[in-house]
Formats: sequence, structure tokens, C-alpha cells
Amino acid sequence: MSKTLGLIHTSATLVPVFQELIDQYLKGKDIKVFNIVDDSLIKNTIARNEFTQDTARRVVDYVGSAEAAGADYIMVTCSSIGSAVETAAGLTGVPVLRVDQPMADKAVEMGTKIGVVATLPTTLGPTSDLVLRRAQKAGKEIELTSKLCEGAFEALMGGKPEVHDKMVAEALIELSTKVDVILLAQASMARVVGQLSEEDKKVPILASPGIAMEYLSTVF
Repeated sequence: MSKTLGLIHTSATLVPVFQELIDQYLKGKDIKVFNIVDDSLIKNTIARNEFTQDTARRVVDYVGSAEAAGADYIMVTCSSIGSAVETAAGLTGVPVLRVDQPMADKAVEMGTKIGVVATLPTTLGPTSDLVLRRAQKAGKEIELTSKLCEGAFEALMGGKPEVHDKMVAEALIELSTKVDVILLAQASMARVVGQLSEEDKKVPILASPGIAMEYLSTVF
């Protein structure tokens, strides 16, 4: 029997990214996919430097709309709005997943010293909080180190990707000497991992999209 996956994004650029992952991880499964995109969710969050109540309410509404559209499973692909995803899950009749939860669970399994890297404070906080709560749920004590690459996101948006990549790479290399595993709070940083030498990749570096899709392959 065919199942329907609803994806909610805060950027249109994520649609092809996740479609490629769907083709990779859910190949051969009888699954229909639809996308809901509203980049004002993340733009408002960045502009206000916080995830506000009115934006959270809109996220909950989008999750409800996805259910009404026939989704059997819903995933929200932006980490910055994760807290509202958890609220929405309690109000929805189908499973709702925040994209970074499987990544957080995997990190908790892999080590006790966990690092989180982000280029936005609005993403660093929610991801760090999620890791702590997933560790608590797993009954495991961890030591969390959070690192913000200040100015990197602005460089990327300002057309200077090389500056962004250099800042993120330096943060990853530094953090890898202190932790067992590193989480990327934003998928946009994942490309930097491929630029690192094998010598610099001292510990596993996790990105949420592929891990989330691998998780979904087990539930469909």
C-alpha cells in the first residue's frame, strides 16, 4: 500500500537535496512525496535572532496542513524551528519528525563527549538542547561542547562561500581534538567536511539530512 511523506522546508534549495536522498534511501518503496516551502519562517527567525511564538504557531499550522493533505509521515527539515515540530507532533495524528533527531540519537550512541557546530545562534541553541534531552532520555550522561562560527553565515549569504568554509573548517578541526563526535547543526555546512583532509577528520562528523532519511527508510 502506498504511503505519503510530507516534507516541510524553510528554503526551496532543500527540495532537490531531499529528493536526491529520497531516491537514494527510499528507492523501490511505494512512497509519494510532497513539499511545503516557506522561507519566511527562517528569515523571520534570523531577523529577530530568536524563534518567536507567532513563527512557532505557523510551523504547527503547516504540520497540520501536511496531515490534512494526506501525509502518513511528516518531516520538518530545518533545525532552527525544531521546538515547534515537537509541539506539532503532540497535536497531529501521524508521526512527525524533526530532521535532527536521528542525528542527535546517533551522536549519543557514539560517544560521551559531543560537539555541536553552527553558523547561526538560532540553530545552535535548539540543536544543543535536543542533544541534551535525547541523552537524558537514553539515560546517558554526556559532556556537550557548542561552538558558533560567528560571521560565517553572513559570509555565505554575502557571496563569500570560501570565507564561510574556512571558518567552519577551522571550528571542526579545533573541536575534533576535544570530542568523540561532532554534529553539524546546519546541513549547509556538510560540504566543508569533504574539504577536510583525512588527518583533520579525527572524529565522526554527522549531518542531519542523510541520517534522517536513513531513519525514515526503517519506518516505511
